[in-house]
Amino acid sequence: MAPADAGSAALDALIARCADKVRMVGRAHRLDPAEVDEVFQEVRIRVWTAVASSERIADLPASYVYRTAESAALDFIRRRRARRDDATDSIDQGRDIEDARVHAPEQFEARELGDAIELALADLVVSRRAVVRMYLAGYGSGEIGALMGWTEPRARNLVYRGLADLREALSRRGVGPEGMQ
Repeated sequence: MAPADAGSAALDALIARCADKVRMVGRAHRLDPAEVDEVFQEVRIRVWTAVASSERIADLPASYVYRTAESAALDFIRRRRARRDDATDSIDQGRDIEDARVHAPEQFEARELGDAIELALADLVVSRRAVVRMYLAGYGSGEIGALMGWTEPRARNLVYRGLADLREALSRRGVGPEGMQ
């Protein structure tokens, strides 16, 4: 079997094994069946580009597929909102507008903090940057090690060092545990 065929077969098996997780994400975000199909395709693309080895694809945990589906669904919803395709008004829309006015300063600060974190992440060494991004996305050191093909202690070490580098980069930008200064 050609390497591409083996990878495709491993990807098909992974998607079949985790299809319920992807559908659950679709239901949670109230996506219609066509939109859930788009999420499935996006999950396939993301897994294939992130983990091109058929052996590594076969070993991926269901939690990785779930998180990838969650991210793909949220990106789909964001794109839909950006295109203004969603012509229906939500029942909670009035409350959302009111909440947005009340929480606008906190949202601005959160956005500003997120931008500072992105800039600080760009300062990190490439090997640590990827690990810290995965950690901030909710992956544990064991999962990071499995996905990167490393031992868990190596992944944990890179996470700790990367987080220390991130704290240092953020403090240079005036960001501390209490937030922006």
